[in-house]
Formats: sequence, C-alpha cells, structure tokens
Amino acid sequence: MYSQLTPHPRTIPLQGLYELLGPVTIEHPSSRAQFRNWAGTYHCTPLAVFEPETEYQCELVLELARREGRKVKAVGVGHSPSDIACTKEIILRTEKLNRVIDINAEKRYVIAQGGITLTKLHHELAKHDLAMICIGSISDQTLAGVVTTASHGSGIHYGVMSTQVMAVTLLLSDGSRVTCSRHNQPELFLATICGLGATGIILSVQMEVEPAFRLKETQESVPFDVAMDDFDHMAASAQHVRFWWYPSTDTVRCSYSDRTQEPKVSPVSGWLAFLGDPVTQLLLFLGRFLSSLNILAAVLACWLIKNRTVCIDDSYRLFNIDPKYSQFTTEWAIPFENSKPCLREIDALLKQDRSDSRGLRPHFPIEIRFTSADDIWLSPSHGQLSCWIGIIQYRPFGFNVAYRKYFQHFEEIMAKYQGRPHWAKSHGLQPHELRRLYPKFDDFVRVIEETDPHGLFRNEYIERHILGRNISRRVFKLRQ
Repeated sequence: MYSQLTPHPRTIPLQGLYELLGPVTIEHPSSRAQFRNWAGTYHCTPLAVFEPETEYQCELVLELARREGRKVKAVGVGHSPSDIACTKEIILRTEKLNRVIDINAEKRYVIAQGGITLTKLHHELAKHDLAMICIGSISDQTLAGVVTTASHGSGIHYGVMSTQVMAVTLLLSDGSRVTCSRHNQPELFLATICGLGATGIILSVQMEVEPAFRLKETQESVPFDVAMDDFDHMAASAQHVRFWWYPSTDTVRCSYSDRTQEPKVSPVSGWLAFLGDPVTQLLLFLGRFLSSLNILAAVLACWLIKNRTVCIDDSYRLFNIDPKYSQFTTEWAIPFENSKPCLREIDALLKQDRSDSRGLRPHFPIEIRFTSADDIWLSPSHGQLSCWIGIIQYRPFGFNVAYRKYFQHFEEIMAKYQGRPHWAKSHGLQPHELRRLYPKFDDFVRVIEETDPHGLFRNEYIERHILGRNISRRVFKLRQ
C-alpha cells in the first residue's frame, strides 16, 4: 500500500555505519546521552542521540536501528511538556534539517524541512512578503513537531495548524520515502498530520501560507460572570480570540485580534510592568511554602494588566506570547457548546479550594482558546468546533510545585465534558478511552501497523496511549 519511492541505502557494513554517523552524533552510542524537555519536567537517557545534517544520514540511522533491533524517536527542540519525545533507545534530533526548500508566493505555499523552527520560518516567509495563517503561542518549535501533534492557535474559523498542511514527505520504517497528501495516499496523510511521529520521520512539509499581514490586538479585562454571560458572542467577536482567566480574582483578560493595514502600535508598558515579572515569580516561589501568596501574585498580575490596551504588529509577533517560566501544564479541547458549563464547574472547584484552609490555591492563569472543526483522524478538533482550556502551575526559579491533585480534578472535569487532551501535553487516557473520543482511532492504529509493522517508531508514549501497554506516565518524570 505504501509504495517505495526511493531505493534503500546501499549496503554498508555495520562499522561503516558508525563511521558515517560518527561526525553527527551528540554522544557516541557506547556512552549514555541525555535528553530533557524545555520545561525541565521530563528527561530520558537514550542509548544514543544522533543529529543528522542530511536526509541520507536519517536513512543511515534507520538502517542502524533495524540492524540492531532498536527503536528510533525523532525529536525537535523538546518543547512538549510531556514524555512524547522521550525514549530509552535511539533519539534522532532534527534541528539541523532546517532548510526552506521552496517558496511560491503566487500559489501561496512553502515547502520546508521538518526540523526548521517556526521562528526561522517566519523570517524566511517575511522575505517573500508571506506569513503563516494562524499559529500558536510559541514559535520555538519545529515545523514537524507542531504538525504531528496538531498544535493550534485560536479562532473559531481557524483550524489547528495541521489543517494548513498540503503535503508531507515521510521516511518510512523500511527506508523508503513517500509524499502523501489529500489526493495521494490520503489515509497515510490524515494519520500523519496528527500522527505523534508514529508513521515515519517527517522530512519535509508543504504548508499553505498567505500574504504577510499585521494584527490589531485589543485587550481588556472583564469579570468572570460577565464573560460567561456573553461568552458565545465574545468568542466570535474577532478573527482570533483568546482569554486568560485569573480565578482567584474572578477576572478574565480578553484578547481580540483582527487583520489590519494600520501602522504598527506598541503597547504602553511602564516600569511597574517591567518589575512585575520578577516580583510575581518571587511570590510564586514563596507560595510553595505559604499558598495564600499565590493569590497575591494573581492580584498583582491583574493589577498590572487592568487597563485596556491596543497593539498592532506583525502577525507572528502578536500570535506569540512569552511563556514566562518553566511550568507544569495540561490542556484539553471540549465541544464548544460545553464551554460555559465546563468553565463554571472549574470555577466551583477552585472556589471550594480557596475555602479550604489547606487548599492548594493554584495560581494563574487558565488559558481559553478556540479552533474550528476538521477531519484529521487524531486532531482534538476532529468533527467539532472546540474550546481549548489549559491550566498551568509555574515552577518559579525551576523549583517544583504541587500540581498533581489539581490536574487530576481538572482532567476529571474535562472528561465529563467529552474533552480530548492536547497530544503534546501529559494525560492519562488509554486506548479504550481514546477509541470512544476518536471515530478514526482504529484506522490510525491500522495505518501505523501497516507502515511500521516492526514498531521502529514506537516509543513509550505510543506504546502507552495508542497500543495500551502498561507503562507509567512517570517513567521519564524528572524528580528533583
């Protein structure tokens, strides 16, 4: 079914493979390399980490893995706040596979290698007066990474970023290559553009783009009850809408962004806002010992951003936000019609926590975003207009904080409202639960078994969540 489009690498003796790959290894396979995600919450000690500079070297890594009976996990910059990029076997880092292959301004597409970061891609597109259509909050991620996890921005008429993909070139487990799209091997395509890396190594991606544009963002703060009463209207009142909810102050900070041709306008940020970050982080750190200080940190943050602001800038600059500090985080997509009852139940949970003298007093914020329905097999927005709700617990100065009980209660509420977790973020759903949420789940399993019958690309995350093996969520959890 999945035809071989290029020949296998020529036959090379095992020692010759090591010699060819040696110059591009981070660690020689006989020593133990280390990998850690951006947040510092998950880490692994693989057998080897390779950093290929060419697609041919990727083929050699797979040849080596096949000969030694090992598995391979392709990894970008490691921004995912889960163990989706972790493995005990071989890691293939893609950061040097970062070229733009083709840009076509007339037909509005770009073809780039999977290891390119969105930051670099923005700059390359800007040279041709082009821009990505809708992106998430972070651009320090690889193109293949955001595609294979269906990462998203916000806007009820805009899909997850994978909906912008026109075609993907994959290196399959047998060493062959295939370019798939909605017209060529569509099942493989729909499995890959939210495939968690299980169908193959994404060598290149063809993405739809549009003429470069600016966004005019207006931000204002409203009480939580006002936001709930007018939620549907507010969510549809601009092209790109997102909310940050500070439960301990009953405040929702609303962001409304639309395309504009107006000149750039920078937001006014005084010295108090400049000082706010370190003061807030200090309060969060002290909140590890006295939880009531977490509320004080939220009050400070809300006070610093209380005024209405207007900003006009290049699209990617306004789509992106500073993630601030290392954090634990989880995010789920629920059907849009469930948004208000779900948020009110979260509100009730947090009010109950605040009334408990020994409550966690979880700190802020809760982020609320939106995406349109799509047909991608494992996209959390498959078949439904979605409201994404994400919570975090910051790790001030890199120190751990309590979060597990809070996250457990949050996930229980999300499940009650038919929530689907963001694939790049930690969750506990097993195949029998995912099968109920995703009508095409069994089709996805069938495709990865056909493309990768020997499980070359199956790391512990795939084995746990897709194939149902009993592997702890904490097997790669960093303990400090």
